[in-house]
Amino acid sequence: MRQKLSRLLAGVAVGALVALPLASTGAAAVEPKDEGVTAWSPPAGSAPKAPEAATAADGAAAEVAGQVLTWTASASVTQYASAPATATAGPTTIVFENSTATGNNIAMSHTLTFDTSTPGYNHDVTLDILANPLDSNGGRYEAEVELTPGTYRYFCAIPGHGTMVGELVVTDGPGEDTTAPVVTAQVAGQQDGDGAYIGSATVSLAAEDDASGVASVEYALDGGDYVPYGEPVVLDEPGTYTLTHRATDNAGNVSEPGSVEVTVVSADGEDTTAPTVTAEVTGDLDEDGAYVGTATVNLSALDAGSGVASVEYDLDGAGYAAYTDPVVVDAPGEHTVTYRATDNAGNVSQEGSATFTVVEPSQEDTTPPTVTAHVMGEQDGDGAYVGSATVHLMAEDEASEVTSVEYDLDGAGWTDYGDPVLVDVTGSHTLTYRATDAAGNTSEPGSVDVVVVGGADPPDVTPPIASAQVDGDQDDYGVYLEVATVSISARDDESGVAFVEYAFGDTAFREYTGPFDVTDPGAHALAYRATDNAGNVTRTGTLRFSVSRSTIDACPVSDERPTVIIGNKDSKVANVDTGNGCTIADLVDADGAWISHSAFVLHVTQVADQLDDVDLITPQEATKLIRAARQSDVGR
Repeated sequence: MRQKLSRLLAGVAVGALVALPLASTGAAAVEPKDEGVTAWSPPAGSAPKAPEAATAADGAAAEVAGQVLTWTASASVTQYASAPATATAGPTTIVFENSTATGNNIAMSHTLTFDTSTPGYNHDVTLDILANPLDSNGGRYEAEVELTPGTYRYFCAIPGHGTMVGELVVTDGPGEDTTAPVVTAQVAGQQDGDGAYIGSATVSLAAEDDASGVASVEYALDGGDYVPYGEPVVLDEPGTYTLTHRATDNAGNVSEPGSVEVTVVSADGEDTTAPTVTAEVTGDLDEDGAYVGTATVNLSALDAGSGVASVEYDLDGAGYAAYTDPVVVDAPGEHTVTYRATDNAGNVSQEGSATFTVVEPSQEDTTPPTVTAHVMGEQDGDGAYVGSATVHLMAEDEASEVTSVEYDLDGAGWTDYGDPVLVDVTGSHTLTYRATDAAGNTSEPGSVDVVVVGGADPPDVTPPIASAQVDGDQDDYGVYLEVATVSISARDDESGVAFVEYAFGDTAFREYTGPFDVTDPGAHALAYRATDNAGNVTRTGTLRFSVSRSTIDACPVSDERPTVIIGNKDSKVANVDTGNGCTIADLVDADGAWISHSAFVLHVTQVADQLDDVDLITPQEATKLIRAARQSDVGR
């Protein structure tokens, strides 16, 4: 315990010469009385100061000392047993101990003396403490001083102890505190033979920080949010708990979270209730509900009686193993994980199981789309476009769909491409273009140069005429059976048709080269347009149609629920057989691979209208089907 210097001086015995700090920077030595032990005298020139000369200012300095520096000495005459090497400027408590506790078992005297004459060192503190294990203080003394930045030289002034010397480097103010506090947790309570706490357990937290001090202590129970710690935490409900704790110091350093696990059992009666175990399977799902690449099984168990002792799992009948971390399954195929838990009273839960399918991931698309540009319009002999030019962009991607096409005309900035770009300002122009696919790959920008000049003859400003049709076998509801053949035609009586384009849904336009078949089941919306050689473009037309599933697997597993369920919505429409072995829900096909929500709603609208036309449902029921489709999550 720190003592006031005036109290020290009052009890100084032979062998204890203590330098009394002055109110400014120095201290004068006090010579002890001879009580049978040879005492070493202070160096010549020191000014002894009586104990009563200690002032109130000296006491105040002792109260505000901000750091404690300790030197110790032993039976050695060559070096101090321990000594600080660095300190910070400001009020400081100096402790010098030369006792049996520090290794001096031969009653040898030592001093701790600060050098006040050697050039190159600080001379503003006069400190000269003589200590002996047999003196009235047992060889331990304290003094309050004010340290300033620089280096102090200290030594033992006893003759023959000349190698007991060292340096103390003092820096200007405290350094930055980058060390987090230390937190400890103690659990108290009566325990049974298995270490569980009977009736209740009390968790106490304590934190220490030697630099800036502890600002706050927090704890979290069973993964919950952290809350301030004020008083010990009492856990008095049976179960197993995990209490996590941390502390923050005044410099903002936060300790790494620590934790303590506590099991509380009932104080009366035997635990005969088995734990409860739950499983959660996570991972990326494909449209069929299979996990792509890997599936991760997480198990959790609770027991309100004696607490959970162990959790086990069995993967595909390989035998039970201890569950310590989530089970990762990456082998393609169907898998079943069986699981169970045992509590500290030996009760074993009923087995649970989770069955799931893992499929191999599809090949990653790393190839950007290809984009082509066509410039249309009347040209003169130099290749310049007379009056105007129209630029058409077409993009394709073999791996994933094209999601966007953009262009930049004369550096004006990237713009989404929809209709062909009309360039009708006389002069030279540069149109830059690029496309991005669904995998995020963007093509390298391409460009085309266009020169527009004025023309003497009136230009062709009439767009072509375009039409599209679908051929194929249809059922009673107008749905094409397995395949629909699309044909697009166009004509222009002035400059002639240059080319025809088409697109499905939200995909980019591509050039039409001839009739093509559509075999994907579901509703389709075909957009088409034509461009003449003068660059005139028709208004985009739309052709809507539906394709049925293959007759071979028309309804292999028919949806026979009593009402038509559309995704997360119940239409409340009776799910009747349509007469060909399929129900209305089969025709709706809510589980199909729909490219968008709007495409699905279009499909349901067509199905509902066709069922209404043949009087299989009423107009009100058709409206219910369409409303449920719009409100559902299918295709989103």
